[in-house]
Amino acid sequence: MLEVLEMTPPPPPPPPRQPAAARGRGKGHAGQPRKQPLQTSVAQPKAETAAAAAAVPPPEAAKKCGGRRRGGRGRARPVDTRPASGPAVAPAATTRAVIGPPVTSKGLAFCRRPGFGTVGARCVVKANHFLAEIPDKDLTQYDVKITPEVSSRYVNRAIIAELVRLYRDSDLGTRLPAYDGRSSLYTAGALPFDAREFVVRLADEDSGTGVPPREREYRVAIKFAALADLHHLREFIAGRQASAPQEAVQVLDIVLRELANQRYVPIGRSFYSPDIRKPQRLGDGLQSWCGFYQSIRPTQMGLSLNIDMSSTAFIEALPVIEFVAQILGKDVMSRPLSDANRIKIKKALRGVKVEVTHRENVRRKYRITGVTAQPTHELIFPIDDQLNMKSVIEYFKEMYGFTIQQSHLPCLMVGNQKKANYLPMEACKIVEGQRYTKRLNEKQITSLLKVTCQRPREKEMDILQTVHQNGYDQDPYAKEFGINISEKLTSVEARVLPAPWLKYNDAGKEKECLPQVGQWNMLNKKVINGGKVSHWACINFSRSVQETTARGFCQELAQMCQISGMEFNSEPVLPIYSARPDQVAKALKHVYNVALHKLKGKELELVLAILPDNNGALYGDIKRICETDLGLITQCCLTKHVFKISKQYLANVSLKINVKMGGRNTVLVDALSWRIPLVSDIPTIIFGADVTHPETGEDSSPSIAAVVASQDWPEVTKYAGLVCAQAHRQELIQDLYKTWHDPQRGTVTGGMVRELLISFRKATGQKPQRIIFYRDGVSEGQFYQVLLYELDAIRKACASLEPNYQPPVTFVVVQKRHHTRLFANNHKDRSSMDKSGNILPGTVVDSKICHPTEFDFYLCSHAGIQGTSRPAHYHVLWDENNFSADEMQTLTNNLCYTYARCTRSVSVVPPAYYAHLAAFRARFYLEPELSENHTSKSSSGTNGTSVKPLPAVKEKVKRVMFYC
Repeated sequence: MLEVLEMTPPPPPPPPRQPAAARGRGKGHAGQPRKQPLQTSVAQPKAETAAAAAAVPPPEAAKKCGGRRRGGRGRARPVDTRPASGPAVAPAATTRAVIGPPVTSKGLAFCRRPGFGTVGARCVVKANHFLAEIPDKDLTQYDVKITPEVSSRYVNRAIIAELVRLYRDSDLGTRLPAYDGRSSLYTAGALPFDAREFVVRLADEDSGTGVPPREREYRVAIKFAALADLHHLREFIAGRQASAPQEAVQVLDIVLRELANQRYVPIGRSFYSPDIRKPQRLGDGLQSWCGFYQSIRPTQMGLSLNIDMSSTAFIEALPVIEFVAQILGKDVMSRPLSDANRIKIKKALRGVKVEVTHRENVRRKYRITGVTAQPTHELIFPIDDQLNMKSVIEYFKEMYGFTIQQSHLPCLMVGNQKKANYLPMEACKIVEGQRYTKRLNEKQITSLLKVTCQRPREKEMDILQTVHQNGYDQDPYAKEFGINISEKLTSVEARVLPAPWLKYNDAGKEKECLPQVGQWNMLNKKVINGGKVSHWACINFSRSVQETTARGFCQELAQMCQISGMEFNSEPVLPIYSARPDQVAKALKHVYNVALHKLKGKELELVLAILPDNNGALYGDIKRICETDLGLITQCCLTKHVFKISKQYLANVSLKINVKMGGRNTVLVDALSWRIPLVSDIPTIIFGADVTHPETGEDSSPSIAAVVASQDWPEVTKYAGLVCAQAHRQELIQDLYKTWHDPQRGTVTGGMVRELLISFRKATGQKPQRIIFYRDGVSEGQFYQVLLYELDAIRKACASLEPNYQPPVTFVVVQKRHHTRLFANNHKDRSSMDKSGNILPGTVVDSKICHPTEFDFYLCSHAGIQGTSRPAHYHVLWDENNFSADEMQTLTNNLCYTYARCTRSVSVVPPAYYAHLAAFRARFYLEPELSENHTSKSSSGTNGTSVKPLPAVKEKVKRVMFYC
């Protein structure tokens, strides 16, 4: 762990040059008096450090998030949030209160919108939001209890549908209720009773065990629960109420989903059908089904129905033999299966539902539990208690008159494990409508992307057609509840923010550059700070690349690095070393040791690795060994790029190598001239954080959290990154701040935020006086939880470094996984679009389709390449730095032009992007046995589960942008 540095400020730097236009404020932020605390102080655990237990001044809190004055620059005086009887709060210097987390989420108000942005060229865009008008009356909620209890929503819905069919015109008083599939029923107006029990008879859903379905009797108790209050929803939309009445929104959502639930296959918030668009084959027995996403949400314009197109993979309804032939990629009719192929088929078919085809009108359904080890002609089974045996072939001939042709193939095992039933493959067909939940292979992903990748105009037309097909005006449930849905896309006022000027090295012909439509190039430019590579080596893992080809490629790359402005030695330390991919560890260690010997103790600075195009685990192995064991920086290149050397490719690789060597590629001109509002005035650190979770089906792998932070000021371009493993699917970042007991040193403090604050101080000679924290990957339902936990951890990390050290924090959530899409208002007007037909980079929207009261905006910061651009959604949850809308939007957009790996503006703010890259990289550090039930020395997660810590990244690697 890094040692604690004395965090007292160094001698002040020369005062920054601050043009009059930059702030227009009168006073700098650094001199502002402390504001009120976030909440009443709560007792801290005794394990806190002495430093943390010492005075921690409250951050500038609810002053900003409580309320604001509209207009002007969106500034407001601090709002006093003290309880009426509470004491006055002393100035920061004498405060000795300890800050704990806010006691409840109710005590925490998200940041209110400081006003609307004005910077940029005004334009109009269309959004896939459809205005929903709701009736001026309350809805009624009833509790539903079905006996015997049913776990399937599908069966629950069938029971209630039958109840409505039988009793709607009598006992239900002609009401058409909407049902959530679980325990709540909603009506537009009261039912004629407060409580009643009904009896419904329904044939069982086919269980897949082969037992014929029988009619069951269900008792359904319906009891009045509450009035679903729409008044508060209207107040919230009008901005007169702080928190959204989620129950009311949920009711309307259920009503509008009721008909779609009956028509389509519901998955999550989307609906799929083979009738929406013709399914496309993805290979290996899969096909893509088209569908649509639907969600209702409160916005500034009122309630909005968000509709978007979506696609997912389904198992094709094929005869099983055809499915098997697709899986194996060969004809299976001629010879028996090998053990390896049988296992492959077993994995692919386990859990899949099939129906039998050998019994004329009887199409009974079964769920596959396995595949027999023997071929069908060897299978026999007992037909009675005396253990008289019969072969499967004889049984099917005698019982059904069915002659098994493919007796060399194994049988499917269906039903329960105790009494397995055998079904010949040729007598079974896969049931339609089964979603494929396992991981897709590369080919399938490519095929699915081709299906989903639509130009903006096509996507817009499909969305409009979907709304038309859904026929909300004819939807009996929408009619019953008085909900009207517009069939027009919402027109929204937007602005196109200007691109920032970028600074390059004065040694190049072009010293500054203004990107055009989100892109530029390195012609006539040199990186602003070139890295130095004196000692490097190349390992060739590709059998198809000859040594002369590899040498030629390395020389071209070295030359490009020199042209780009790096000091790059043209000659490697040792000749190119060829190795087999399965000897990766041996090869890396050999090259490392030979170079160490040859350089008399100096280490290699860079290893170039040439990889086969399909390299399996090789890439991850190289990164794990080099970054956590040998302390080497690597650059991997695929064989196809080595053979086809393109200048553009080499230029991009040189940009990556430069930042891995500690260089900078470009810097915002405004950063160097101290003109970035709320960044240039005082030392500011910008964090990015993300958590990546294992793929569906991996239920033992840990989640990986990554945090990066800027290490230079005023440039804010270099980001150091830290990673850690945490409990499976845990979204809160556990290691932002932590304390543990050391037998020698007693209580020790650490954590990622603390370590990055210290490294910022080491790198710049100054302690951060402002924190901007971009947090990726948080869904709306987790906003409160994440903010409460992580803001508290940031504060504790600061307090552990120095008493009274509490720099003001701005906490921004970045979301890419949403379904809002923005389209050009006129697809014929080329000036309003980029080459791909998407809206222009820099387009920002903060009105109409945004939150009624909170500080959020959509920003499309990148130029589209293919498909429809997805704007990033930024939600400022907490802001002690008093950002205006323009300041936050401009800073975020400008940062998108500083991404190190390419000469394009990117779709997500770089610190969040880098955190995502670092978390993705760390997945390679997990030991392969972690995917099994492997136990070893581990650290305990907060929910009692143990997680094996990741191997530590070497200090030399950690200091640079190794994850690029």
